[in-house]
Amino acid sequence: MLLQFGSVPTLVVSSADAAKEIFKVHDLAVSNRPKLRILKRLLYNYKDVSMAPYGELWRQLKSIYVLQLLSNKRVQSFHGVREEETALMVQRIRELGSVSLPVNLTDMFMELVNGVICRVVLGKKYEEGELGEEFNMLLRDFIALTGVLDIGHFVPWLGWVNRVSGVDAKIDRVAKRLDEFLEGLVEERLISKSDGGDDSEGNKNFFDVLLQIYKDNSAGISIDRDCIKAQILIAFAGGTDTTHTFLEWAMSELLRNPRVMGKVQDEVREILSSTGNIEIVEGDLEKMQYLKAVIKETLRLHPPVPFLIPHEARKDIRVMGYDIAAGTMVLTNAWAIGRDPSTWDEPDEFRPERFLNSPVDFRGHDFQLIPFGAGRRGCPGISFATAIGELVLANLLHKFNWSLPGEAKGEDLDMTECTSGIVHRKFPLIAVATSL
Repeated sequence: MLLQFGSVPTLVVSSADAAKEIFKVHDLAVSNRPKLRILKRLLYNYKDVSMAPYGELWRQLKSIYVLQLLSNKRVQSFHGVREEETALMVQRIRELGSVSLPVNLTDMFMELVNGVICRVVLGKKYEEGELGEEFNMLLRDFIALTGVLDIGHFVPWLGWVNRVSGVDAKIDRVAKRLDEFLEGLVEERLISKSDGGDDSEGNKNFFDVLLQIYKDNSAGISIDRDCIKAQILIAFAGGTDTTHTFLEWAMSELLRNPRVMGKVQDEVREILSSTGNIEIVEGDLEKMQYLKAVIKETLRLHPPVPFLIPHEARKDIRVMGYDIAAGTMVLTNAWAIGRDPSTWDEPDEFRPERFLNSPVDFRGHDFQLIPFGAGRRGCPGISFATAIGELVLANLLHKFNWSLPGEAKGEDLDMTECTSGIVHRKFPLIAVATSL
């Protein structure tokens, strides 16, 4: 349907057929992003891969992500980080279980994902001391601000609203402090590298790779310091909130559906028993087909970003017989597509079995399941997010039996969603873990 959001014509895409036409037939024509003023201020005039206008800078950044930052080889090189942070979480859960205390899985997942992203992006965690507390607070504010409605974009004469409400002042404060923090990191890292710090390929995090490109102008790619800082921020915005939200919904659905939880636990434990491994290694995960089906079903029912990042038409196009003008914003309703009764049987039911022996995947080729988007502007971090999700869920289901506090039944679990750009649970997920 075509809506008019103030002065901005907006095409809402809510079916797999429409999504296929948009992202396959007209992918190049809708590969721009709308120019949202809040994101311009926070992301260094759109110098990140997510919001950069379609053009040479975006093509260079996409190449960096695909070939260097998030290549399969690079994702695999961080397996030790994922395993170490997962082991820390498991130990904390075991300690709580030993004294019969319930586990706040929402907080556990936030801490785990933040730890992984910090180590992968920056090389270490910033979680202690005054500096660590301020950095984490600024990141939370930054992520929250990326979801704030920029009413002045849609109704220009109401642009004063964010000034009066204090939003503009908060944007300026957060942007300034984050820039100071990141600029200090850039200087510190450049000095460290010039002093002969460990620069071996296996020890490189995202920051190291970006700084190397910045210093060398390698392969004709030129990025400046602001561009480096923008990629770091979008890595946190795109990686932390979405991943821990997915884990939260996955465990919520498993707790609500004991039959499914029992089935996936049996699979995980049987595979570990057959390999003789005490701990889960990432090679074991390839064999866990039912676990993979649980992940797909969770993403179908609970895409972390129900409306994908908006696109913008670069030229006039014709979609399903309708004329769409250049400048139209394109909103894709991944939530509605995942629950479309013309595509899915019993679409509101959590049934991972629908994905067994099914070729449907979430990597942007099957338009009935596109939680990560599709086409040129699809999320480049799919493999990275999947690697975290599979390892964490497999460990939780292998090492513990789970129940709800007070012997509550699955149907008693409150599944209310919050309302924001990224849809979390409204209430934290609390569960009881029993060690095997």
